Amino acid sequence: MIRRLFYMGLGAFGALWVMRKLQALHPNHLARRAVRNAGGVLEQARDLAEDALRGAAERETELRSRFGLDTVEDPYHSNVKDGR
Repeated sequence: MIRRLFYMGLGAFGALWVMRKLQALHPNHLARRAVRNAGGVLEQARDLAEDALRGAAERETELRSRFGLDTVEDPYHSNVKDGR
């Protein structure tokens, strides 16, 4: 009798586990999860870009102070024809 109750409980637990796994694979659930993860990836990409731009600006400032540059000279002269 105890053995039967144990196996019935184990079967019920297994059935519940399988149902939850199947619900997790439902297309609506997958779409919601993908959107949530995409939002997180987008946030991380924005943070990465912001950090990279900040680092580049700091490095540019450092190099300008080292070489004594105050302004950026225009490397493209509007009166020169160079095929652009």
